[in-house]
Amino acid sequence: QVRLQESGPGLVKPSQSVSLTCTVSGGSITTAYTYWAWIRQLPGKGFEWIAHMFANGDTYYNPALQSRTSISRDTSKNELALRLSSVTPEDATVYFCARTDNNHLVDSWGQGTQITASA
Repeated sequence: QVRLQESGPGLVKPSQSVSLTCTVSGGSITTAYTYWAWIRQLPGKGFEWIAHMFANGDTYYNPALQSRTSISRDTSKNELALRLSSVTPEDATVYFCARTDNNHLVDSWGQGTQITASA
């Protein structure tokens, strides 16, 4: 069974960048027909799709966040990464790593990592 574990710095200062890592075990991020996504939970607004990467490395970004986000991977470590720049207090929330199927339905979630933006 695949397991996803997010990690990050926890606290970031506004205007700075933050990098998050998702370590995947029990499955490969290059397995055909799998998508690996970053999703965040907006308080009172549900979940927001940030970006995803297909097994072949193709990427998709939420247009609303594209200018400030970058998704990447390290296949040797079986890790997915997200970089968010110009962080604002509105970016403070829980960030999840997830695996989805071809219909972008999530079938595995990480436990999430909290990002707090504070000077």
